[in-house]
Amino acid sequence: MRRPKDYLLLYFKGVSMGGADVIPGVSGGTIAFITGIYEELINSLKSIDGTAIRLLLSLRIGECWKRVNGNFLVTVLAGILTSLISLARLMTYLLEFHPIPVWSFFFGLILVSSPLIMRDIHQWSFSSVLSFIIGAVIAYAITILSPTETPTNLFFIFFCGALAICAMILPGISGAFVLLLIGKYEYMINALIVLDFPVIIVFATGCLLGLIGFSHVLSWILTHYRFPTLAMLAGFMIGSLNKVWPWKEVVSYRLNHDGIQVPAFDKSVWPARFLEVSGQDPQIFYSILFAAAGIFLVVAIEKTASYLRSKQ
Repeated sequence: MRRPKDYLLLYFKGVSMGGADVIPGVSGGTIAFITGIYEELINSLKSIDGTAIRLLLSLRIGECWKRVNGNFLVTVLAGILTSLISLARLMTYLLEFHPIPVWSFFFGLILVSSPLIMRDIHQWSFSSVLSFIIGAVIAYAITILSPTETPTNLFFIFFCGALAICAMILPGISGAFVLLLIGKYEYMINALIVLDFPVIIVFATGCLLGLIGFSHVLSWILTHYRFPTLAMLAGFMIGSLNKVWPWKEVVSYRLNHDGIQVPAFDKSVWPARFLEVSGQDPQIFYSILFAAAGIFLVVAIEKTASYLRSKQ
């Protein structure tokens, strides 16, 4: 039986998970693992099944709530939501006024996350190598083929929520990273800032349904095809580095919904080329510094997780 102070601590663990999910490259699932609530989270999500739905429809609310560990889920989700809303404005400011250091930080986060995932692949086989290559190729293709802004209709927002929420139950890949890759990271950050409730509600619904569905699917995949799955995730992150490369050259422009000219397509360039085409300082020193900070953060999280596992 949890006491009030236990739920307060649980709430702050949710806050930590939400903070991680705002940053591309840091997984909320990893934070859940470090703070010791990962297994309870997975088991609670998997308990939202046909039996739980039948209990709810028959108005046996108490039994349903107990079956899905409702107090736990609501407390954690409340912490996550609090963190997402409070950090959204900060991330928007940083991306607008300090883009190169921020993207460099993200680059470092994602760069080091891939080998950390591969470290858990204890036996490399042909299928694992092939999965790694496929993941890298698919991710890179997405970064060069997709426009910088994907559709904003509510159906696509629902899909984004369902896809990004995988990070909640899969340590090693970030929900913010997934949104970044499909061009909806800044869009969802802005929706949180201005409290665009239709977008937030649809996205949250996608998250909820995706969370329930993927908790079963991913659990089965990781049980039966763990090493190829991890290899594909690692390759996916390597291939996506093109998306967070700090220096971009705009290839073409378009008009947004407000009639303002914004970039439509861009490509990654070297810092010297960036200086030539934009006339802006490429900030190489700060780029290296913040990329190193991102690497340090992920390694520190991983070391903390290893230490806690050894204590258990």
